[in-house]
Amino acid sequence: MPSYIHELNGWPNFQWDEGLLSQRLAPVRHRQGRLIGRMEALGFDLRAEAILMTLTEDVLKSSEIEDEILDKAQVRSSIARRLGMDIGALTPADRHVEGVVEMMLNATQKYSEPLTDERLFAWHAALFPTGRSGMTKIIVGAWRDESSGPMQVVSGPIGRERVHYQAPHAERLNAEMAAFLKWFGEDAPLDPVLKAALAHLWFVTIHPFNDGNGRIARAIADMGLARSEQSPQRFYSMSAQIRVERKAYYDVLEATQKGDLDINAWLEWFLGCLDRAIEGAESTLSSILHKARFWEAIKEQPLNTRQRTIINRLLDGFEGKLTSSKWAALTKSSPDTALRDITDLVERGVLVRDGAGGRSTSYSLADTER
Repeated sequence: MPSYIHELNGWPNFQWDEGLLSQRLAPVRHRQGRLIGRMEALGFDLRAEAILMTLTEDVLKSSEIEDEILDKAQVRSSIARRLGMDIGALTPADRHVEGVVEMMLNATQKYSEPLTDERLFAWHAALFPTGRSGMTKIIVGAWRDESSGPMQVVSGPIGRERVHYQAPHAERLNAEMAAFLKWFGEDAPLDPVLKAALAHLWFVTIHPFNDGNGRIARAIADMGLARSEQSPQRFYSMSAQIRVERKAYYDVLEATQKGDLDINAWLEWFLGCLDRAIEGAESTLSSILHKARFWEAIKEQPLNTRQRTIINRLLDGFEGKLTSSKWAALTKSSPDTALRDITDLVERGVLVRDGAGGRSTSYSLADTER
């Protein structure tokens, strides 16, 4: 008896309930369009900031799903440089971060270009610039082979592993990927959002690479979502929401890959996750609008570069409490200069002192919206 969906007769002729999914799809598409409309109504600078925040989260969270933690400042700087955004001093990024960013931007900014095996090979090579996954040498920029045994998704300690999934044999990959890429490139009577969901499942089920299949599957889904909007501008992060729901994500993938060709459960979960991702983007929009209103409220205030830098840090979500010593360290200024900067802003009502005093005195932004 077949254990996995790709072993079934009829693979990959997936089935789903069009009536049920159309009911699920309509409100998601409505929310998607409403968010895009609101974002496009923003000025250029605020819209660019929203895009930068979204793409940064997308890159970070897609890697976190695979338990890989990237440096946020490096990711943000790499994206800003590639998109020609001025964010001040740029943090140098290592070649691994550059590769992850390059793949994601290629998928979303060039969403209308054909997806080919050579393009996928380039993405894979960008993800693994050293030719290794951790300490293990892998095949890079080409489909996997069976030199390391069957491709399995496992968890648990060595000797007591649990096999969640086993991918098609390597000898099938040329035919499997040719069929997938042909379908992805065709104009089919299928809503582009559903096509993005199906592409994610189909690709990750084939699992054509030694490593990086999940990240590339999510990049393909993002490419499909960009096509659904006919825009490279990203205002929500599907990967960030998948990271929040990682257990459910893996559970529904495993159940689908061990089930039959009816993939309603996967498509419903994907649409629900997308809906929650768009809902989460509303908070991003709120924070950007708050930032805009704050700068508008103090636009007549004369500020030096150090003060502008710290105010931006506070508006972007400063971790911990702001003290004069942190101010000095962040602005590379003396303690006396830091205290003068802070005192000046407190006297003008831009900053307020928090409860504790003495050396532990901390400061927060004043409420300018009252």
